[in-house]
Amino acid sequence: MATRKVVFPPRRQALYERNRYSPAIKSNGFLFVSGQVGSREDGAPEPDLEAQVRLAFDNLNAILKAAGSSFDDVVDVTVFMVDPESKFETIWKVVPEYWGDAPHPTLTAVGVTWLYGFQFEIKVIARLSDEEGQKE
Repeated sequence: MATRKVVFPPRRQALYERNRYSPAIKSNGFLFVSGQVGSREDGAPEPDLEAQVRLAFDNLNAILKAAGSSFDDVVDVTVFMVDPESKFETIWKVVPEYWGDAPHPTLTAVGVTWLYGFQFEIKVIARLSDEEGQKE
């Protein structure tokens, strides 16, 4: 069985171990990042929606950085939103703060009924630098 090359962001390994999943896996020159939510250090949801979206991106960026990557390396994005009809505009006004310049990654947006107390989740696939890809 192949060993998974797990990437943990600083100071959050216990949270992932408690919930039994990996924040990100390096494989074949790509980084597959689990869905990131606007959770505080203890895993609790940030109650304010705009702050929750910013915190989700901050948590995502911490994982990307730990893998030697950045949002500029992201090629595919999936976002999940509870009640997107009423929350999309609020969420999407925050996104450009983190998204970067065109060309943008591909995007799939999914409306859901429940995200374990959160309103927004983002998961991505990023390409690793040639150097990172060679280390696998």
